[in-house]
Amino acid sequence: MDNQQLDSYLRVQISADRLTAFITFSRITDEFSCSADELELFVRSKGVVHSLRSDVLDQISRNPLAYCREQTLFAQGLNPSPGRDGMIRFVFDMDNDERRPAEDEDGKVDLKQVNQLKNVKRGQLIAELVEPIAGPPGMTVTGEEIPPKYGKRAHFKVGKNVVLNGDGSAMYAAIDGLITLTDKAKINVFPVYEVNGDVDYRVGNIDFVGTVVIRGNVLNGFRVKASGDIRVIGGVEGAELESDGSIEITGGIMASNKGYVRAQGNVRSSFIQDGNVIAGGDVFVSQSIMHSHVKAGNSVVCSGAKGLIVGGIVQAGELIVARTIGNAMSTATVLEAGVNPQLRDELLELRSGIRQAVESLDKTEKALVILDQLAAAGQLSPDRLAMRVKLSATKRQTYASIEESKDRTLEIEKMLEDTGRSRVDVGGTIFGGVKIVIGRYTKFVKDSAQRVSFRLMEGDIALVPYHP
Repeated sequence: MDNQQLDSYLRVQISADRLTAFITFSRITDEFSCSADELELFVRSKGVVHSLRSDVLDQISRNPLAYCREQTLFAQGLNPSPGRDGMIRFVFDMDNDERRPAEDEDGKVDLKQVNQLKNVKRGQLIAELVEPIAGPPGMTVTGEEIPPKYGKRAHFKVGKNVVLNGDGSAMYAAIDGLITLTDKAKINVFPVYEVNGDVDYRVGNIDFVGTVVIRGNVLNGFRVKASGDIRVIGGVEGAELESDGSIEITGGIMASNKGYVRAQGNVRSSFIQDGNVIAGGDVFVSQSIMHSHVKAGNSVVCSGAKGLIVGGIVQAGELIVARTIGNAMSTATVLEAGVNPQLRDELLELRSGIRQAVESLDKTEKALVILDQLAAAGQLSPDRLAMRVKLSATKRQTYASIEESKDRTLEIEKMLEDTGRSRVDVGGTIFGGVKIVIGRYTKFVKDSAQRVSFRLMEGDIALVPYHP
């Protein structure tokens, strides 16, 4: 049959997005007969020229009765594939912290490694943007190319002492210093303040907008605060250390339950004894955590040959790993995973802030009601008119603040409930007397066990074999 004859039997329908095409019989008689080639010529005459399914057309031509009662898909176009996102390429590998001390199997620290800092000179390139790449284009069944999709563009988060070039594609150091990533991935170059000895009465407290390197000990009662990282090539006693970056202590923490070590990034130490440590990211300990309170937004890893956690409370947003937990004397030891301490604190602050904002909003609205009544009576003085305008703006801002806080509250609550991946891994022995908490569930360990992992399974904390 030619195209004109087939036109009385068949109808071709193309979808609105032109990605699919269907063939439908408008009627069927004994005289109907066509080959696959004739059918292909027919659909091509209707504008369907790409992604034809020859096997379907062949089957229709061979057995038209099987297809005469329904729409049949005979061409399927191609959607464009997603492209690759842009990225920031650093001159240093920012994920690989070259400044950490090298550790051998016994957990011993090579102090010579700690000084390999990511130093840059003024005007040196720090990072450059890699442009997103388009994926392959698509194609409609009518033979028209669908433009390719590009990945998302990356953007610099500009911190301190850095400058961008004219088109914003490259970042350079504005001073000599150390590249440091701080909160929310801001890129900074911080000058380094070095103390060649102990932090004692000779040096006094330190509050520095940059990175602090202490080539000695931080003694009882002193305070070190840094906008960058803190490196202590020695020990920390009952002192207060606070960093917007990470903290590294090669000689360990022996705090006698005084002071604290707090970092928005990670904390690394050879050991923690009678200490209070808080990290927004991870806590890495090469020897032992004893009778301490340790909080980590992500994980607490106590590895090395000893890898001991005994006494105190260790909390992690996702993971706790150790070789030995507790001891044969059943010393009370609490391990909590799936409990992000910072998120919980933020949630409490948000709820308190919402309550205060609602109370403030109520007072504002009551004052506006009185001013509106005065305005209706024509008794609004210029001063009260200005107050009315100011209170109206305050009302709008408070509403927006409450909604923003509520959205963040819901986001945090959802994250706190997501404890499916949280676990406690024991590479060696866990003794009786240990309390394991994962999310909202608690388990008391009565008998010692070897090489086990505690995780949530079917609404309870289960023990499964640990495979590192």
